[in-house]
Amino acid sequence: MATTGPLGDILTTLLERQPFQRKAGAPGTLSQMCIALLEEQSEASGLQLAADILEAIKQHPKDARLEFYRFLNTQLDIDPDQIITLAQAYRENASTQTFQALAQASEARRQDLFRRLNRAPGATADLVNMRADLLKRIGEEQTLGRTDHDLIHLFKSWFNRGFLVLRQITWDTPASILERIIAYEAVHEIRNWNDLRRRLQPADRRCFAFFHPAMPDDPLIFVEVALTKGVPGSIQDLLSVERKEQRAEDADTAVFYSISNCQDGLSGISFGNSLIKQVVRDLSLEVPNLKRFVTLSPIPGLARWANSQGIVDLADDSARLKKLAAHYLLDIKKPDGKPLDPVARFHLANGALVHAIHAEADISEKGLAQSGGAMVNYLYDQAKITQNIENFADNHGVAASGPVRNLAKQAARLQRSAQEINK
Repeated sequence: MATTGPLGDILTTLLERQPFQRKAGAPGTLSQMCIALLEEQSEASGLQLAADILEAIKQHPKDARLEFYRFLNTQLDIDPDQIITLAQAYRENASTQTFQALAQASEARRQDLFRRLNRAPGATADLVNMRADLLKRIGEEQTLGRTDHDLIHLFKSWFNRGFLVLRQITWDTPASILERIIAYEAVHEIRNWNDLRRRLQPADRRCFAFFHPAMPDDPLIFVEVALTKGVPGSIQDLLSVERKEQRAEDADTAVFYSISNCQDGLSGISFGNSLIKQVVRDLSLEVPNLKRFVTLSPIPGLARWANSQGIVDLADDSARLKKLAAHYLLDIKKPDGKPLDPVARFHLANGALVHAIHAEADISEKGLAQSGGAMVNYLYDQAKITQNIENFADNHGVAASGPVRNLAKQAARLQRSAQEINK
C-alpha cells in the first residue's frame, strides 16, 4: 500500500537540507551569538551562525543550559510597556501600520531567533531536542514556561498535518528507522529483532508512522495494527509467538494495539487523532472486509486509583477487576470533569466509545502493576464518531457500550455497600 502521496514526496525533496561547508565557530558567548544572529542581514552568514549556535547549544554543559534558557526567557522577552503604548495608539487609530507595530511588539524576539535557527541544516530536530531538555527544567523554574509557550506555538505551525507524511513501516524499512521503532515503543516492549519482525512481516500485521520532511528518518508517532477475526481480549494472544498467521482479506477487525509518541520535545502537540483517522481510511481501502476498528488499550491509572481507595490485589478477582475498571473509566473524573485516565481521555476525545473490558489481558509485570492485568477495547464506530466527539467536548460525556455501563453500575453499588459497612 502506497502511503506517501505526491505532496509528501515533494515536501520531502524540498525540505531535506544538504550540509554546507562549515567555517570556524563564531566568537563570543552563546547569548552574544544569538543577538548577532537576530541582527544579521546576510542569509549565508546567518545560516553559518545559526549552525554554530545549534552546535554550541549541544556542546554546552547541561548544567549551564539553564542560564541560556533564562537568557531566552528574559532578554528576548516582550516589552510590556511598549505593548501598552502601541495598544493605545492602535485603539486611537486602527490603521494597518499601528496594527503591524502592535503585532510585532507582541511577539517575543526569541520567536524570531527560533525561526532563524530553523534555517540551518538539521535545525528542526535540534530545536525539538532543545525543547525536550527545556521541559525538564520547567519543573525547577516555572517562568521558563514563557519560552516553552513560544516554542510550542511555532511547532504547531511547523508540524501541522499538512506537512506530515504517512509511511508504512515494513520489515524492508531501513534498519536505522527500525532501530528507532524498537527504542520508541512505549506500550508493549519490543524485546529483539525477531519480536519486531513478528509485528511487521506477517500478512495480518501493519505499522504506520508520521514523518516530517525536516526529520525524514525519525518518526514522530507510530501505531501498530493487528488484522483479526473478532475483537481480541488479550495482548498475550495478539503477540503470541505461536499464533497462526491469517490472510489480511479474511480479517474483519483492525486492532490498534500500540500507539507511541516518539519525540519528547513535541509533547503537547497531538498527532494521534490524525494518525488514526488516516490509517482507518487507508486500511478501509486496502482491506474492504474490515467492519470494526478498535483498540486494545492499557488502563495505566487503574491500580493507582484503586490503591487510593484502599483496594488492593486487583488481579485476584477477575469479575471485581472488570467492574472496577468500568467504574474507573466511566465515573472517575479529574476536577475539570474529564476522565482521570489519560488513555481514556485521548480516545474518547477522538470519538471512540468504551466497548469492552478484559481481565488477565496483560499479564506482563508492567500490565499487572498498572491495572492488575486489565485492558480495554475502544471502538471507533465511524457512524458515531462526530456525535461522540461533540458530546465529550460539550459535556465530558463518556460513550460506552451497554455491557460496560452495567459493569460500572455494579461497581458503584459494591462501593456504596462497602462504605456503609465501614461506617
